[in-house]
Amino acid sequence: MEAAAPQRELSGEKAQRIIEAMRDSVAERGAAGSTIEHVARQAGVSRGLLHYYFGTKERLLVEVVRRDSEMRINRLDEPIAGAKTVDDVLDVLVASLMDIIENEPAFFLLLFEVFSAGRRNADIQRELGQLFTRTIGHVGTALRAKESEGVLKLRFDAEAVVSYLFAVGDGFALQALSDPERDHSATLAASVVAARFLLTDE
Repeated sequence: MEAAAPQRELSGEKAQRIIEAMRDSVAERGAAGSTIEHVARQAGVSRGLLHYYFGTKERLLVEVVRRDSEMRINRLDEPIAGAKTVDDVLDVLVASLMDIIENEPAFFLLLFEVFSAGRRNADIQRELGQLFTRTIGHVGTALRAKESEGVLKLRFDAEAVVSYLFAVGDGFALQALSDPERDHSATLAASVVAARFLLTDE
């Protein structure tokens, strides 16, 4: 696989169009069918400009996952800050997970594609690891704030708890999207009980 190229400034309108085109293409065709040529055409830019900003298809996928992850994590800030009980916190986390599964499943397709690409490319693997570290730290800070308010009483370090919750959420999403005909409500209920144990000593 081609090495990841140096990333350019991504604040421009054309870069944003490329990112949105890749997100839409993955939702419609999957990651494998979302070629550089198709994404460039859908974004209304040349292949050369796409390569200038991102270098490779895999780096573009990383950028889409990064932006989507940061947006979703930031959306948690206000509802978690307003939570008054451990069950309020759990409701926020479950609602966020189910919203992505039901309304934006392409996010998980992108995440798993980037994970697979990272197995073959050390730069992508490192970037994905850094993304997990940032998002886990962000939510961990929010949970520590709730603990200081007396809403939670974490049984383990905040980042360890968040890492576990993310792992459960990603695994649940994989099962739910792979077998949509199956009733996953019991699995979700069991996951909530396990999560509640980590968030409180009640």
